[in-house]
Amino acid sequence: MPTDYYEVLGVSRDATDADIKRAYRKLAREHHPDANPDDPNAEARFKEVAVAYETLSDPQRRANYDRFGADGPGLGGDPFGGGGLGDIFEAFFGGFGGPGGGRQQAGPQRGSDLEVVAELEFETAVFGGEAAVRVNTLISCDTCEATGAAPGTHAATCQNCSGTGQVRRVRQSILGQMVTASPCPRCNGQGQVIDSPCTDCHGEGRKREQRTYTIEVPAGVDDGATLRLTGRGAVGPRGGGAGDLYVHLRVRPHERFARDGDDLVHELHVSMTQAALGAEIPLETLDGDEAIAIAPGTPTDKVLRLRGKGVPRLHGRGRGDLRLHVVVDTPTDLNAEQEELLRRLAELRGESIAEPDGGLFSRIKSAFR
Repeated sequence: MPTDYYEVLGVSRDATDADIKRAYRKLAREHHPDANPDDPNAEARFKEVAVAYETLSDPQRRANYDRFGADGPGLGGDPFGGGGLGDIFEAFFGGFGGPGGGRQQAGPQRGSDLEVVAELEFETAVFGGEAAVRVNTLISCDTCEATGAAPGTHAATCQNCSGTGQVRRVRQSILGQMVTASPCPRCNGQGQVIDSPCTDCHGEGRKREQRTYTIEVPAGVDDGATLRLTGRGAVGPRGGGAGDLYVHLRVRPHERFARDGDDLVHELHVSMTQAALGAEIPLETLDGDEAIAIAPGTPTDKVLRLRGKGVPRLHGRGRGDLRLHVVVDTPTDLNAEQEELLRRLAELRGESIAEPDGGLFSRIKSAFR
C-alpha cells in the first residue's frame, strides 16, 4: 500500500480538512466495490483511500504522520492483533474497509449508480424540454424473474453462513476479544446459493442491456449541471434494488447568443450611418422577432438591455435579460460616389482625412517598394 497518504487522496500536503473530506468522498464513491463489481482490485483501492482518510482527517494522527511518516507513533506497527487498520474497518463496516462500504446484512444488494452525458440544444437548456439518453445498464432477467435460479428451481440457504450472509471470527487484541465480520465467500453475502443457475443470466438474476430513457430538462439549466434519476441505475444481483442514474448535461453553443448566468448576450452589428443617425433594426431573439431602436450617436460597446428576455431562473422566479453589445461596423467596400460623399461630410465637419489614391498614402507606400 502506498505510504504517501496525500498522494492516495490526490491532495497537497497543505490541504484543508474540507479538501481532504471532499477528496475522500469522491474517491470512495469511485472505488467502492459495489460500484465496481467486475474489478477484483476495487476493494484494495477502497481500503487504501479509507486508511489515508482515517489518518489525515484526525489532527493528531495527521501531525504524527507529517512528522514521522506512516510508521510513526500511532500509525505503524500492528497493535490490533495482526490485522491492522484493515481489520478495524472490517469489524465495523463488514469487510470493505471504510465508512459506507459495509455489507452487513444478507440479501440482495443494491445495484450500481450509473453516469451518462446528455447533449442539449441551447434552446432546450433555456426553456426546458425533453432529452433522450442511452445507457448501457443491467436489468432484471425475465427468464428467472431476477432470482438467478433456473425455472422450476430455487435458491437454497447457504450452509456456510446459515443464511446470514456473513462469517464471523474472534481475535484477541490488546483491546481484548474482537469479533470481526465479513461477507460470506461462498454466497458473496447473499445468504443463499444457487445449485441450478439460470442459463440466460448465469445465476446473476440480471442481464446487460442498452436502454433509452427520456429525461425532463428543467428550464434554466446550464452546461455542466447534473440531473439525478432515482432508480434508473443498474439493478442489483438476484432481485436487488436499482441504483441511480446521474445525467451530466452538455449544452451545445448557440450561433448568435452566449450565456452569462441568467442573461443572454449578443453582439448587435450596426452600420456607421445607422449608429450616427439612429435606426430601428429587426432582431430574431429566442422569444421571436424584436425591433431594436438605435438612438442617434450610438457608439460601439453601448449595451442595450431587453428586460426579461434572458434565461429563466432555475431556482427562482422570472428571467434574466438579453444584453445587446453594439458593434459599429466601418465600411470597407466604398464605391467612388460613396467615398466622395464621405469626403464631403468630413470637409463639412472640418475633419482631417487621408488623401485619395496618388496622395500621401500612395507616396508612403511607394517609398517602401
